[in-house]
Amino acid sequence: MKAAYITQTGPPEIIQIGDLPEPAPAGRQCLIQVSAVAVNPIDTYIRGGLIPMPLPTPFIVGCDVAGTVLEAGPEVTLFKKGDRVWGSNQGLLGRQGTFAERIAVDEDWLYPLPEAIKETDAAAIALVGITAHLGLVRHARLQPGETLFVNGGTGGVGSTVVQMAKALGARVITTAGTPEKVKACRALGADFAVNYATDDVNAAILKAAPDGVQVWWETLREPNFERTIPLLAMGGRIIVMAGRDARPLFPVGPFYVRDCSLHGFAMFNASPEAQRKCSLDINRWLKDGALKPRIDRVLPLDEAVQAHQLQEQNTIGRAGTLAGKIVLTP
Repeated sequence: MKAAYITQTGPPEIIQIGDLPEPAPAGRQCLIQVSAVAVNPIDTYIRGGLIPMPLPTPFIVGCDVAGTVLEAGPEVTLFKKGDRVWGSNQGLLGRQGTFAERIAVDEDWLYPLPEAIKETDAAAIALVGITAHLGLVRHARLQPGETLFVNGGTGGVGSTVVQMAKALGARVITTAGTPEKVKACRALGADFAVNYATDDVNAAILKAAPDGVQVWWETLREPNFERTIPLLAMGGRIIVMAGRDARPLFPVGPFYVRDCSLHGFAMFNASPEAQRKCSLDINRWLKDGALKPRIDRVLPLDEAVQAHQLQEQNTIGRAGTLAGKIVLTP
């Protein structure tokens, strides 16, 4: 079977496209015919060796997947042959990744894919959807009527946070770097969208939320807490899920006297049970049209190297040439 894999960590060019033995599902695994996969920043960090994790050799890259069950292992109880499924958390903590024609996945990390939802949409929403849900529901405990701010409302995570926050009944303030992207943020449901390239974002936040925002979802790799904390409401919560190497200053006094809290989390630390709860809302919102993945482009699996290059240019190089997820199809 065709796969995109590495035999050692390194730059995007180290990814090989070639044939690997087809996996056989054992125990609680399902053999999946892959229809679509998506690229995430963490995929590039693992491939580049920036996040130390145990990797099988050869190692198939990729976390997200959507496809069809070809065969269920002898201990599988949740799925059967022919079921459409989606999932994430592959390519992590020693598990093989998803960038292949067929993969074997433990049923704990798979969720039913409703007929109305396209495989490309399911792959694009997988990791970012579970991440957004964990942050908004489990950590921030976002309530109807509260105001949320998120940077980059057209990005993979940002666009998902905007839509989920609206589905949960919140007011949403977000940013984008061009008039076209500002318009796209509003189309996603943002109540206020600010052009960070031309406008005073802090002033716009204070105008939209004079008493401050209840939830600040930080997507920047270099967060500025000296800027953020004065913009929080009493009891405000900051969600941090990026900036692995950041060491920002932190104004403790203004933070604690307003009963604020800081919540950091990595999606792959959440249990299968916690992530399955996320999948229920994600499926419902996808079916209802309240959640629409923002896909920048769809490429063939053969272009995995180019996809990783493009993702890296935007995540680390801040090129600004992506507005959503990169999806690949075998």
